Amino acid sequence: MAENILHDFEENLTGGLTLVPSSGGVFEVSHGDQVVFSKKQSGRFPEENEVEEALEGLLAG
Repeated sequence: MAENILHDFEENLTGGLTLVPSSGGVFEVSHGDQVVFSKKQSGRFPEENEVEEALEGLLAG
């Protein structure tokens, strides 16, 4: 997923992408202060392309 995000949004993510290891199965993706996807909140892993599509919507404004 991180590779897809870097490839698809490289022009919009000028600061790059950072993966932060965690424990307890927590999985969250955010852009700035906006949460794009949270496994902790949803209780599940994202569907295929779900995070990319949510990020695309966020960046489109």
